Amino acid sequence: MRLLGIGGAHVDRRGYVKGTYIPGASNPGVMREDIGGGALNALRGAVQLGIDCTMLSVRGGDSQGESVAQAITEAGIIDMSVTFLDRATPSYTALLDPNGDLIAGLADMSLYDIAFPKQITRSGARTAIAAHDAILCDGNVPQSGLERITNLAQANPLYAIAVSPAKIVRFRSCLTKLKCLFMNVREAQALTGAQDANNLAARLRDSGLGTGVVTNGDDVITVFDGSDEWQLRPPASQSTVDVTGAGDALAGATVSALLKGQSLTEAVRYGVAAALLTLECAQTVALLSADAINRKLATVPQIGPRKSL
Repeated sequence: MRLLGIGGAHVDRRGYVKGTYIPGASNPGVMREDIGGGALNALRGAVQLGIDCTMLSVRGGDSQGESVAQAITEAGIIDMSVTFLDRATPSYTALLDPNGDLIAGLADMSLYDIAFPKQITRSGARTAIAAHDAILCDGNVPQSGLERITNLAQANPLYAIAVSPAKIVRFRSCLTKLKCLFMNVREAQALTGAQDANNLAARLRDSGLGTGVVTNGDDVITVFDGSDEWQLRPPASQSTVDVTGAGDALAGATVSALLKGQSLTEAVRYGVAAALLTLECAQTVALLSADAINRKLATVPQIGPRKSL
């Protein structure tokens, strides 16, 4: 099976605060730099799980862009990304508390907004979309680019990662064409305009989304497909190091399992196992060996009960 990822592949900086975080003050800590991006992180997990992956992104002609290209190649992913020599490579900077939870994030990604819509219309992108068995895009692509992807991918299942509350709204005009959208509670609220987390699945269905996975930190995960709805409470992480990339790992592993013929509920359990391994890893992408996944999968409860609404 061949999976095409379209979206973020950029520099990912994470600052870890030591001790209690004090707003409006200088906080001691350490900074780490890695290569990340929703679509790329998901593909780096999927390729470990036996899926042939191709990455389509945009980057600058700087040293950071070279690092992104190297990371894609080293992961075993075919790189169809375009380099703009006069532009800076997009970056994401996160500030994390001692528990690994996000305090604030800054996305410097203007190149995505400028370049993606045009790149999707080029013949290479159109050919790649037609040649793959499924497409995985993320909210780093602007709305006009997402609309072009959905129009080109009508014969392919199209999966999507929300990325953030600010970017999930870019999918509003594409919801009916998505095979599944992966998001967290805050992103689901931003998409539906809900003020609370009650009945989010119903509100997402009313917005036009047929299938979705809604995470809520270490709380209950909601999965829905049409009028069917399930819930899963993930097991507690043994030692959370960093939350960065966990949602991407869930999406990548879930899509991988779906492409291999698993049901949605079993595929989500598989994705939860991958997310738990990522939480317990200092890197953005964990080592997802078959043995590691199976050991973690044994701790993930069955999904249920189903509610037909």
